Amino acid sequence: MFGYITINKPELKIKEFDEYMAYYCGLCTALRKRYGFKGQLSLSYDLTFLAMLLTGLYDGRTEDESCKCIFHPMDKKRRKENKFLYYTADMNILLTYYKCRDDWADERKAVGALYAGSLHKQYENLKTKYPVKTAAIEELFRSLSQAEAAEVDDIDFLSGRFGKILSEVFAYKKDEWEEAVRRTGFMLGRFIYIMDAYEDLEKDRKRGTFNPFKKKADNPGFDEWIKDILTMAASSCAEEFEKLPVIENVEILRNILYSGIWNRYEAVLSSKNKKR
Repeated sequence: MFGYITINKPELKIKEFDEYMAYYCGLCTALRKRYGFKGQLSLSYDLTFLAMLLTGLYDGRTEDESCKCIFHPMDKKRRKENKFLYYTADMNILLTYYKCRDDWADERKAVGALYAGSLHKQYENLKTKYPVKTAAIEELFRSLSQAEAAEVDDIDFLSGRFGKILSEVFAYKKDEWEEAVRRTGFMLGRFIYIMDAYEDLEKDRKRGTFNPFKKKADNPGFDEWIKDILTMAASSCAEEFEKLPVIENVEILRNILYSGIWNRYEAVLSSKNKKR
């Protein structure tokens, strides 16, 4: 679920990379301020995209500060601070909590279970703060887990469930841009689910765990089919994003959507080709 919504660093200008990292550090700070060190442990690059998208789309004051980082104590870092980063921090904790529960249910990962337990109080607070959103996400995760447990291999249904989860996460408020924001999240969620299943295919085959591509993996043209459905999801995501009046940092956001989200695909394909 995590690690797919990243930049393609070689394609960014130095100042663009610095700006991106300022938002990343801002998300880290928001997690620490709101959830402490255990909140910081959930930090990933994925939702940095959402923080930048919401900042560019909506009005709101953004502070640009210089600070020291406990992970890099010798260097001063730029960081951003605004209300969208705190919203993103909330959503990061929500997704992390579900991911850890999912890891325990699927693979009995004790670390995931322990971390989810440590975040349970925060999760309950988020349910109070975002009752409609968390209820919808919880039901979607339940539906997705039940389908996977029943070994339903309909990739449109499965990726659509996760797409709806991300659409809820992306939907910051009800306004004229809500539909395009939701659709951006939905298509990005579909891409992530398909890519995650493709990346985990060999591992799941060895372990005997569920993967929606097991029955199709040996079909002629399987890898080409995967690229086609990923391309359709990525293209639809970019199309919805381009409907939004985002100007600030738009080139960084385009770098992620048009190039960065393909980083893991290229790595997986390269690994498969080496084995062949």
